[in-house]
Amino acid sequence: MDRVEFRRLDGTSTVLPVKAVEQLRTFVVEPPVLADEPAYESARRVWNGMIDRRPAMIVRCRGVADVLAAVRFAREHRLLLAVRGGGHNVAGFGTCDGGMVIDLSGMRGVNVDPARRIARVGAGATWFDVDRETQVFGLAVPGGIVSTTGVAGLTLGGGQGWLRRTYGMACDSLVSADVVSADGELVRASESENPDLFWALRGGGGNFGVVTSFEFRAYPVGPTVAFAGPTFPLESAAPVMAGMKAFAADAPDEVNLSSTWWTIPAVPDFPSEVHGRSVITVGAVYVGPAERGEQVLAPLSTIEEPVLDLSGRMPYTAVQQMFDPFFPAGDLRYYWKSSYLAGLADDAVSVIAERVASRPSPLSMAGIWALGGALGRVDASATATGARDAPFLLEILANWAEPAESDANIRWAREFFAAMEPFSTGKTNVNFPGLGEDAGFVRAAFGDQWARLVDVKRNYDPTNLFRLNQNIDPHSG
Repeated sequence: MDRVEFRRLDGTSTVLPVKAVEQLRTFVVEPPVLADEPAYESARRVWNGMIDRRPAMIVRCRGVADVLAAVRFAREHRLLLAVRGGGHNVAGFGTCDGGMVIDLSGMRGVNVDPARRIARVGAGATWFDVDRETQVFGLAVPGGIVSTTGVAGLTLGGGQGWLRRTYGMACDSLVSADVVSADGELVRASESENPDLFWALRGGGGNFGVVTSFEFRAYPVGPTVAFAGPTFPLESAAPVMAGMKAFAADAPDEVNLSSTWWTIPAVPDFPSEVHGRSVITVGAVYVGPAERGEQVLAPLSTIEEPVLDLSGRMPYTAVQQMFDPFFPAGDLRYYWKSSYLAGLADDAVSVIAERVASRPSPLSMAGIWALGGALGRVDASATATGARDAPFLLEILANWAEPAESDANIRWAREFFAAMEPFSTGKTNVNFPGLGEDAGFVRAAFGDQWARLVDVKRNYDPTNLFRLNQNIDPHSG
């Protein structure tokens, strides 16, 4: 190969001689991966098996110097640019066809200062990496509910998980971030340095640069926590949700409550008599003494007669990895939507139950997360995530294996989302964008923060170099 064809930001193509790529090689630790090289097929793959894109070049970064060189190269040649952290983005924003990918997965270091309760995290780290290092000191950073999720994408989109009501979103624990900007310079964002950028990074997505490292506050958690997991038949949805709603209304901040509507798989971990059963698991984590947590969470197991009860004490890391087997990398296809709910009235529960019962794939799920607590007390203007007054979040998770089933499963998720619009606040979770095909999704996700985010985007990325994300066009009104 003596030349490489790239797609540019304006949609046209450009051909660069290999010597231009060779010049980049002198500034990065690992040689960039091109399409004719043996490592290319594995290097281009991302978590969502439905995403099958072929970038012209992948730059696997090991440190800030690599990222600086890669951004400057993309900027100089006006190349279409994707940034991949953990590679877990459901819409596949971490890759592209014909462009350049900055792959941060080699930057997974986590350093914990237990005295200050601070964790410094590389942009390619997953929540498994963070949990492994912080739990050594009995600490945790609020993350998601799947340990293979990338820290960068979740945090930049806000980030909610098992600690949300106790300690808030992932972005609420962010102390500072190092960012390579669109002009190829390294800047630091915190409350005192570039505060406008710091505000935007907490929920505004990957619009403003390449974050190379995050600094988080960590909190006392575990190492053993009380977990509630009573599992009820789907046909008991009405009384189960009524019980969950009543429990959530009086729950202290230590309780992080949700329900998962799913089908029990035929695996040895579950009794054979419940294999294939459509169920609702009311899951909760108590952040505090496990003995006290068991007492507080016990009423959840008596809402109705459970067909299975997964409740008990377990390591916090086990809770964090509990859902990992259901979302394997590359093996399944995923299409996810979400909606913040204004309430959980009986008619809303009925619609959810009907839609879950009509799933074309038994691998698909719905989740209802009780919000409030510490998450809900953050002022709407404090972070780019905006208003936090919704009491519940609905997740619609279409998961399936066969390519031929894609249309049916995507249609199911879209119709489910549309059916829930009467019960929605109008706001969505920026980390659940479908495939990014909905032109109105980004504005709905950012809500009242839109104009301020556009201003920050204009300041830090006026040419929209970082556009393969939940994009904020700097030229929009």
